Amino acid sequence: MTSRQPTGERLLLEELPDRWRGLREAGPVRYDEKQGVWQVLDHETVATVLADPATYSSDLSSLTPTQSDFETFRQGNFVGMDPPEHRKLRTLVSQAFTPRVVQGLGPRIEAVSARLLDEVADRDRFDLVDALAYPLPIIVIAELLGIPAEEHRLFQEWASVLFGGDQLGEAPDMADLERALEAIAPTVREMNDYMLDHIRARRAHPGDDLTSRLIAAEVDGVRLADQEMVGFVALLLVAGHITTTALLGNAVVTFDRHPGTDAALRADPARIPAAVEEVLRWLPPFPELGRRVTRPVTLGGHDLPADALLMAHLGAANRDPARFDTPDAFDATRNPNPHLTFGHGIHFCFGAPLARLEARIALRMLHERFRTLVIPSYEDIAYQNPAVIIGVRHLPVEVGRP
Repeated sequence: MTSRQPTGERLLLEELPDRWRGLREAGPVRYDEKQGVWQVLDHETVATVLADPATYSSDLSSLTPTQSDFETFRQGNFVGMDPPEHRKLRTLVSQAFTPRVVQGLGPRIEAVSARLLDEVADRDRFDLVDALAYPLPIIVIAELLGIPAEEHRLFQEWASVLFGGDQLGEAPDMADLERALEAIAPTVREMNDYMLDHIRARRAHPGDDLTSRLIAAEVDGVRLADQEMVGFVALLLVAGHITTTALLGNAVVTFDRHPGTDAALRADPARIPAAVEEVLRWLPPFPELGRRVTRPVTLGGHDLPADALLMAHLGAANRDPARFDTPDAFDATRNPNPHLTFGHGIHFCFGAPLARLEARIALRMLHERFRTLVIPSYEDIAYQNPAVIIGVRHLPVEVGRP
């Protein structure tokens, strides 16, 4: 993946880490006057915050705008829950969405990737996001849930609205968030109604899919309610889709910007997993995680009051020189690589194994299909809104075949 574009040009994906490094230079903890939030920026303190849900709560409902349609999703979205509710929901879902289930998806991920790449087999130039990075995880999730193939497009349309970020600037305030919630509420309502109908149909006629397994999951006589399953599906759409889309696009751009990386991976595909981890460290799709301070606490020499909003900055923590050797160098062979991109503690990303598997398979298949894969012009790249996710929205590439 060698670009014809001079590598000295600055990209948004390179400017953002520079900003994160600038934040960290002010100390491990700082207060952002403009947004009214505390930021935690070093690896040790971020890990401490994420590992202490009693002091740093994931339930932000009292601090953020509310919208009735989104409230229906909260019931199954255990990312925004604290123990014991979090433990109950995650344990139930874990019965159905097991590591064995994820590993069993490998052949299907390969088949879907092959079909998507077949659709551009006669083209020397195509958009990598539109052709592969965006549809692949959506199709895999929809199939996993037992959604009919002719309705997979619905999931793509919903995801496009939910993660477009068109209503937000790069530093949104609460008023911006409230307007964005109202704008996408009809999509949330449509998705909610669809999934409730799908769950009820599976209750009447169980199948061999994740929805049916979620219905059957039981711990100590407790089962998931329909709306809790809908909330988990919404969570899976995030964890299993947008992270993979961003990861694949970020990987192609990052490999292209670091000459020799792609050639090394082609020569030894066994290196792809380590390279994926370094891309995750380098450009975390979601660089910040919000937490609510539950009691007055001293952190990094600062006194934080109860109910303060705190942002654990994964992007800055992933480049902490106290934790990583040469943190501002991309090293596709880095080992160990204790990045925090998928979180830490009880909220470690539930979709991480699926995102990793999809990225590894997709990158390997790109190497097998194309002798060369070139980003001909960085001016043609369209980026996601970094206030929502770090990644590319469109990535035109040129390819050469064996």
